[in-house]
Amino acid sequence: MAAGDGGRLRPLTDSQPKVLLPVRERPLISYPLRALVSQGITEIAIVVGYRAQQVKEALRNCAPRGCSLEFVYNPDYDDGNALSLRAARDFVGDDPFILCMGDHIIEPALIAMVLAARPAATTLVVDSEASLESQLNDATRVLIDGDNRLVRIGKRLRKWNAVDTGVFRFTPDVFSTVDHLYEHRGNGLELNDVMRFRAAHAPHVDTCDASGLFWTDVDTVEDYRSAEQQLEQRDGLRL
Repeated sequence: MAAGDGGRLRPLTDSQPKVLLPVRERPLISYPLRALVSQGITEIAIVVGYRAQQVKEALRNCAPRGCSLEFVYNPDYDDGNALSLRAARDFVGDDPFILCMGDHIIEPALIAMVLAARPAATTLVVDSEASLESQLNDATRVLIDGDNRLVRIGKRLRKWNAVDTGVFRFTPDVFSTVDHLYEHRGNGLELNDVMRFRAAHAPHVDTCDASGLFWTDVDTVEDYRSAEQQLEQRDGLRL
């Protein structure tokens, strides 16, 4: 998902989308793309919105080798990120799929982990040992039970034992959930709302724990500076 306007990164995003901000001389979105391709996922939809043409032009020049990109436009990109998920419905078709955030830097092993997880309608990669400021600032908190199933999710949970890393595996029935929630709530629908509903009403939402693997979220100017520093400290990590 790469549709947002990166409002909290202004003025850096006044003239370019957040996902194109350079991190160690590479566009931010190149990190999740390379992680996907490294694990054999080569058919990828990029959901664009804010400055969509810039994203398209940039990725035509710097997309990882061997991948096929399709761009999906979400005109409602400022009305909740669940609408970006919904925009990808036709691309997904009848197949299970992986969803990643375009503003996250992730180690490829996170993708390998969710691919290897037991089959489930919904799987979320979490981190029960997150300690970096960029992981915890504005984090989506999750409460996981003893069977590694999602109990609760939200940014203001008082009781929680892990955080959301921004990597998901869904089956296409997730679009029915999005449609149902949108019908009742309208704009402003977030992916957290979808996950909360599925945890309460679907058979279950599985999780897998990526503790010890590297990932970071870039939401603010401070996060952006931190991402550069973290990658410098992990110079040997293949991303």
